[in-house]
Amino acid sequence: MTAGEMSEDAMGAINEPQWNPYDRNCPTRELLNRIGDRWTVLVIGALSDEPRRFSQLARRVDGISQKMLTQTLRTLERDGLVTRTVYAEVPPRVEYQLTELGRTLRAPLKTLEDWATDHMSSVIESRERLAARH
Repeated sequence: MTAGEMSEDAMGAINEPQWNPYDRNCPTRELLNRIGDRWTVLVIGALSDEPRRFSQLARRVDGISQKMLTQTLRTLERDGLVTRTVYAEVPPRVEYQLTELGRTLRAPLKTLEDWATDHMSSVIESRERLAARH
Protein backbone atom coordinates (compact mmCIF):
# COMPACT_ATOMS: atom_id res chain seq x y z
CA MET A 1 0.00 0.00 0.00
CA THR A 2 1.37 3.43 -0.87
CA ALA A 3 1.59 6.28 1.60
CA GLY A 4 -1.80 7.67 2.54
CA GLU A 5 -3.76 5.03 0.65
CA MET A 6 -7.15 4.19 2.12
CA SER A 7 -7.80 0.60 3.11
CA GLU A 8 -10.85 -1.47 3.97
CA ASP A 9 -11.19 -3.68 7.01
CA ALA A 10 -12.75 -7.15 7.02
CA MET A 11 -16.23 -5.63 7.28
CA GLY A 12 -15.67 -3.39 4.24
CA ALA A 13 -15.43 -0.17 6.25
CA ILE A 14 -12.93 2.35 4.96
CA ASN A 15 -10.11 2.99 7.41
CA GLU A 16 -8.05 6.12 7.85
CA PRO A 17 -5.08 6.46 5.50
CA GLN A 18 -1.94 4.68 6.61
CA TRP A 19 0.68 7.44 6.68
CA ASN A 20 4.33 6.41 6.63
CA PRO A 21 6.89 9.20 7.04
CA TYR A 22 9.69 6.77 6.15
CA ASP A 23 8.24 6.48 2.63
CA ARG A 24 9.72 9.30 0.53
CA ASN A 25 6.41 9.77 -1.32
CA CYS A 26 4.33 10.21 1.82
CA PRO A 27 3.09 13.76 2.44
CA THR A 28 3.94 13.39 6.13
CA ARG A 29 7.57 13.95 5.06
CA GLU A 30 6.74 17.48 3.94
CA LEU A 31 4.78 18.11 7.13
CA LEU A 32 7.66 16.88 9.31
CA ASN A 33 10.04 19.11 7.36
CA ARG A 34 7.72 22.06 8.02
CA ILE A 35 7.27 21.30 11.73
CA GLY A 36 11.01 20.67 12.17
CA ASP A 37 12.02 23.91 10.46
CA ARG A 38 13.70 26.29 12.91
CA TRP A 39 11.49 29.23 11.96
CA THR A 40 8.31 27.17 12.37
CA VAL A 41 9.41 26.01 15.81
CA LEU A 42 10.13 29.58 16.88
CA VAL A 43 6.96 31.11 15.36
CA ILE A 44 4.75 28.45 16.98
CA GLY A 45 6.54 29.15 20.27
CA ALA A 46 6.06 32.91 19.88
CA LEU A 47 2.34 32.40 19.26
CA SER A 48 1.87 29.85 22.03
CA ASP A 49 0.55 32.25 24.66
CA GLU A 50 -1.29 34.94 22.69
CA PRO A 51 -2.09 36.32 19.24
CA ARG A 52 0.60 38.61 17.88
CA ARG A 53 0.99 41.16 15.14
CA PHE A 54 3.61 40.68 12.43
CA SER A 55 5.95 43.28 13.96
CA GLN A 56 5.64 41.63 17.39
CA LEU A 57 6.55 38.27 15.88
CA ALA A 58 9.50 39.78 14.04
CA ARG A 59 10.82 41.24 17.31
CA ARG A 60 10.16 38.04 19.28
CA VAL A 61 11.85 35.74 16.72
CA ASP A 62 15.22 37.46 16.63
CA GLY A 63 17.04 37.09 13.32
CA ILE A 64 14.13 36.13 11.09
CA SER A 65 13.83 38.24 7.94
CA GLN A 66 10.51 39.77 6.94
CA LYS A 67 10.49 37.55 3.85
CA MET A 68 11.06 34.38 5.88
CA LEU A 69 8.48 35.37 8.51
CA THR A 70 5.92 36.06 5.78
CA GLN A 71 6.71 32.75 4.07
CA THR A 72 6.54 30.80 7.36
CA LEU A 73 3.23 32.38 8.38
CA ARG A 74 1.70 31.70 4.94
CA THR A 75 2.73 28.06 5.07
CA LEU A 76 1.46 27.64 8.62
CA GLU A 77 -1.84 29.24 7.59
CA ARG A 78 -2.06 26.95 4.53
CA ASP A 79 -1.53 23.91 6.76
CA GLY A 80 -4.23 25.04 9.19
CA LEU A 81 -1.88 25.75 12.10
CA VAL A 82 -2.20 29.55 12.18
CA THR A 83 -5.02 31.96 11.42
CA ARG A 84 -4.58 35.47 10.10
CA THR A 85 -7.17 38.02 11.16
CA VAL A 86 -7.41 41.45 9.54
CA TYR A 87 -9.20 44.13 11.57
CA ALA A 88 -10.90 46.95 9.67
CA GLU A 89 -9.11 49.79 11.43
CA VAL A 90 -7.02 52.70 10.26
CA PRO A 91 -4.30 51.69 9.87
CA PRO A 92 -5.36 48.06 9.34
CA ARG A 93 -4.33 45.68 12.10
CA VAL A 94 -3.42 42.06 11.33
CA GLU A 95 -2.99 39.43 14.02
CA TYR A 96 -1.79 35.85 13.85
CA GLN A 97 -2.76 33.14 16.27
CA LEU A 98 -2.56 29.39 16.58
CA THR A 99 -5.57 27.37 15.51
CA GLU A 100 -6.83 24.47 17.59
CA LEU A 101 -4.65 22.20 15.46
CA GLY A 102 -1.67 24.53 15.88
CA ARG A 103 -2.12 24.52 19.66
CA THR A 104 -1.62 20.74 19.64
CA LEU A 105 1.99 21.41 18.58
CA ARG A 106 2.78 23.59 21.60
CA ALA A 107 3.62 20.74 24.00
CA PRO A 108 5.88 18.69 21.68
CA LEU A 109 7.73 21.79 20.47
CA LYS A 110 8.09 23.10 24.04
CA THR A 111 9.61 19.73 24.96
CA LEU A 112 12.17 20.17 22.16
CA GLU A 113 12.89 23.73 23.28
CA ASP A 114 13.39 22.57 26.87
CA TRP A 115 15.65 19.73 25.73
CA ALA A 116 17.79 22.17 23.73
CA THR A 117 18.18 24.62 26.61
CA ASP A 118 18.77 21.84 29.17
CA HIS A 119 21.45 20.11 27.08
CA MET A 120 23.15 22.99 25.27
CA SER A 121 26.15 23.00 27.62
CA SER A 122 26.76 19.29 26.99
CA VAL A 123 26.50 19.80 23.23
CA ILE A 124 28.98 22.69 23.35
CA GLU A 125 31.40 20.56 25.42
CA SER A 126 31.12 17.75 22.89
CA ARG A 127 31.80 20.15 20.00
CA GLU A 128 34.83 21.55 21.78
CA ARG A 129 36.21 18.06 22.52
CA LEU A 130 35.86 17.06 18.88
CA ALA A 131 37.39 20.32 17.64
CA ALA A 132 40.36 19.82 19.99
CA ARG A 133 41.02 16.38 18.46
CA HIS A 134 41.23 17.85 14.96
